[in-house]
Amino acid sequence: MLKIGVTGGIGSGKSLVCKIFETLGIPVYNSDKRAKWLMNNDPELKAQLIELFGPEAFKEGQLNRPFIADIVFSQAEMLKKLNGLVHPAVAVDTLKWFDELSLVPFAIKEAALIYEIGMQDAFDKVIVVAAPEQIRLDRVMSRDKAEESEVRSRMAKQLPEAEKVALADYVIVNDGIEALIPQVYKIYLEFQ
Repeated sequence: MLKIGVTGGIGSGKSLVCKIFETLGIPVYNSDKRAKWLMNNDPELKAQLIELFGPEAFKEGQLNRPFIADIVFSQAEMLKKLNGLVHPAVAVDTLKWFDELSLVPFAIKEAALIYEIGMQDAFDKVIVVAAPEQIRLDRVMSRDKAEESEVRSRMAKQLPEAEKVALADYVIVNDGIEALIPQVYKIYLEFQ
């Protein structure tokens, strides 16, 4: 079974591409959703988060996301420490997930940060979903009801798209002009 990473800048359409693969019967591990689950359910990670942020890290047994977001988006060192706890937990969880799969030619891990955290070697191939910056900006502002400056700040924390594209094994263009399904299906057939 091939292990495939799908990445791209914020608003590029990674989730949409992964939904197309899922429709074709390919299992997809969503790093963001799984990280949120692990932060709320993995006892070791919860203890580490409480140690890092204090008891306010959880409210009524659930991760206090606004509290943590206020800290990590104003203190770069705290974001680095948070990532230092969450990324390894997700990496271990991903390996277990891949190991439990069988009878599929390939499986996908969707993750915004693959190259940024040096994780590309964990995959047989990496697909980058690319879209022009203004389109990505508009998508995220609309989706998250966010200000342009906030979205640009989040974009600045990711590797520039041109660098991701240069490192990619495959690139899927999601510019609203080029059809996505044929691009995904071509890769799907290649991995069969």
